[in-house]
Amino acid sequence: MSRYFWLRDDTVATARYSGDFDASHKWGLPGLKDCPGCGATWGGAGHNYPAVDLSLIPEHGEFEEPRPEPFLEFTRLQALVRPIAPPNSKLTPGTRFGPLVGTGSGQFGPFTWLGHSLLIIRRDTLDSLQAAGVRGLLGTRTEIRFRQKTPPDILELQIEPRGLLHRDCLPPDVVPPCTTCGRQGLSRPDDPILDKSSLPTDTDLFRVGNFATVIIGTDRFKDAVEQGGWEGIQFRELPVR
Repeated sequence: MSRYFWLRDDTVATARYSGDFDASHKWGLPGLKDCPGCGATWGGAGHNYPAVDLSLIPEHGEFEEPRPEPFLEFTRLQALVRPIAPPNSKLTPGTRFGPLVGTGSGQFGPFTWLGHSLLIIRRDTLDSLQAAGVRGLLGTRTEIRFRQKTPPDILELQIEPRGLLHRDCLPPDVVPPCTTCGRQGLSRPDDPILDKSSLPTDTDLFRVGNFATVIIGTDRFKDAVEQGGWEGIQFRELPVR
């Protein structure tokens, strides 16, 4: 049976590199304003699909400015994206698409983090991990502009939400997800437990479906990173139930 690890920024290792960037995804679904089911105005984080190219749809300009929209307008825009999004993707409010656009500078390590849930990888690191048999890695181009003569060859990993947190690590009085918009008001548990029955068997890197800012790697991913000497990730093993 596979073992599973929560991936976080190894700040000591990443601090040794000067690489930095300021960027955001080219397109995104709006937030949801005043859900008719639960009344919330919200937009999630961690649902990023950099490989999905919204220029393929005529209405792509409607996805360029972040904003909240009423339910009917949100669902109209959601329906426009669904045919080109990955199968079974939830497309929650705030889901982001397309390449990172912005500016960058410096020398990048094997892995670079933006916040806690967006992971940039050097191309040589990605090639090494794929050669080691790590499954499900999708590196996508960025549109980050660099002033230096030799810009770094970096990619964003598209890491899709697949598994779930187990009910045992959630508060006993947690409210079920809204049946209209799917929102569930959760704080990340200090000690996450993964739901064994929900975990994918065809990829070594994924997000937790009901808490998409939590990135999970299998022991195959961890071993390949460590054997390659690639710095930038802390691994914390999580229980499975």
